[in-house]
Amino acid sequence: MYFATVKNLDKPLLSQLMKQTNSFAEGRVLLINKPLTWTSFSAVRKIRYLVKIPKVGHAGTLDPLATGLLIICTGKFTKKINEYMGMEKEYTGTITIGSTTSTFDLEVEPENHKDISHITNEQILEATKQFTGAILQMPPQHSAIKKDGKRLYESARLGIEVKVDPRPVHIYEFEITKIDGSNIDFKVVCGTGTYIRSLANDFGAALGVGGHLSKLCRTRIGSFKLEDAVTLEEFEEALKEGNL
Repeated sequence: MYFATVKNLDKPLLSQLMKQTNSFAEGRVLLINKPLTWTSFSAVRKIRYLVKIPKVGHAGTLDPLATGLLIICTGKFTKKINEYMGMEKEYTGTITIGSTTSTFDLEVEPENHKDISHITNEQILEATKQFTGAILQMPPQHSAIKKDGKRLYESARLGIEVKVDPRPVHIYEFEITKIDGSNIDFKVVCGTGTYIRSLANDFGAALGVGGHLSKLCRTRIGSFKLEDAVTLEEFEEALKEGNL
């Protein structure tokens, strides 16, 4: 169907397009730097449109307000998605303490503001210890987890809170890299299924002043690194130039 739309192209260009399409159908792993406000599915949809094949998927959701490494698989390599999803992940970001949000991030305005002047750097560093190793974590109500066939965020947007059980996750490293007033920069290395939004909310609760995630970037999945990823614009340009 796609090549019917390019029948007027010269033969060398048509041959190049066919070769690229066949390559993506056989299977490719693409490292994409997801932009802010894009959903992971929006990035998949963009790649699907560019490579002209329907079989495209991602290996691990990034929230719209998160940036960073998104693994996208095409063609036969979509069979590897579960393998990549199970890999260790690394994030950097910022937790803002002294207020909370219902989404645990900045999708909505912060509320429940509290004074943080009594919170010391030592307390902040000490609080990380209870969130390392094997822990139980409550998923956010605004998440894509399904309960009775319905995603939690669908109910949350209607103001309905759904009872869910805490889930076991593993956090290998929780390092505070900078403290600047209410903003606490961090690096986290964790196993699959960990919600950094929940970690931010729980961390603020442990300090007694509340907290929410104000910035997040995924920097690594297994051995795949953000520094090796390309933006969607760079991918599109390389595709046009036949460099993929």
